[in-house]
Amino acid sequence: MLKQYLFGLLVIFLVGSCAKKSATPPKVKGQDTVAVVKKQMYQADPTVFYHGGTYYLYGTNDVNADIGFLVYTSKDMKNWTIPPGTKNGYALINGDSYGTAGFWAPQVFYANNKFYMAYTANENIAIAQSDSPVGPFVQTVKQALPATAKQIDPFVFFDTDGKAYLYHVRLQNGNRIYVAELNEDYTGIKANTLTECITAVTNSQPWEKTAGASVTEGPTVIKRNGLYYLFYSANDFRSVDYAVGYAVSSSPLGPWVKYTGNPIISKANLKYNGPGHGDLFTDANGNFNYVLHVHNSATVVIPRKTAIVSGKFTANGAGADKFEIDPATFKQLTYTDK
Repeated sequence: MLKQYLFGLLVIFLVGSCAKKSATPPKVKGQDTVAVVKKQMYQADPTVFYHGGTYYLYGTNDVNADIGFLVYTSKDMKNWTIPPGTKNGYALINGDSYGTAGFWAPQVFYANNKFYMAYTANENIAIAQSDSPVGPFVQTVKQALPATAKQIDPFVFFDTDGKAYLYHVRLQNGNRIYVAELNEDYTGIKANTLTECITAVTNSQPWEKTAGASVTEGPTVIKRNGLYYLFYSANDFRSVDYAVGYAVSSSPLGPWVKYTGNPIISKANLKYNGPGHGDLFTDANGNFNYVLHVHNSATVVIPRKTAIVSGKFTANGAGADKFEIDPATFKQLTYTDK
């Protein structure tokens, strides 16, 4: 009887022990890692620069536009992070170059073995440089490009003959898009080439002035099959009708013919208010994408949310090709802190 009793106690102990083990399985390596939290990206007037297998995204900081420009990086355009090596995430920061307030609408380009950032500050345009696309972008001499009017929204385009052109917005009689050839060291324009490109009209393009303001802005330019395509936004950015169209020319200086099917990006096809002021770029596979901002919500404008949508050119008979976006590819961007 004693043996049977002891044997029973042993069985009960072993069963209880196994039950405890099955209730607390062994830990897996990394199991205690804190879950990655993705945050909404709030960058207005965004631009994407692709270099060395990495996408770099910059924009206007709607939370505080007087600090400078944040930079986000990604290898796949899906997973974005703020990279190390920056000044608290900033590629350009107030004090390192021209400007004390209103840091808006940056664009980064590569030339002469340097990275350059064209940007707006104090309603003037300046160009800073860096050894890295994450910055710091600085100026030895902190100055804006000489101009006879206030100017914003720079976009530097290099033609196939090597000439560089500055597309930008001049604040005179509304917001009007101009172009001029840059000089060789990017410190100014060749004044005799300054030409008006785009202004808002109501007769042929009524979508451009539904809010009443005469605004065309946010230029970005590409060259395709010998023709130049200028993408731009119109209306006040606070309007739900802020949208994107394009125009075509056989010369970087114009004249420009607006596409009759404008706008190509609007609340009608994206279902979000105020989509616009972005940058057309090609990804690693040669596909076209347009990075842009949209309003914060159906009732609130700022801080504006960053998003990307894909698009493509199709043959349109004689002359210019037709550009269309695919609304199904639209996605708002998020990021994680490293």
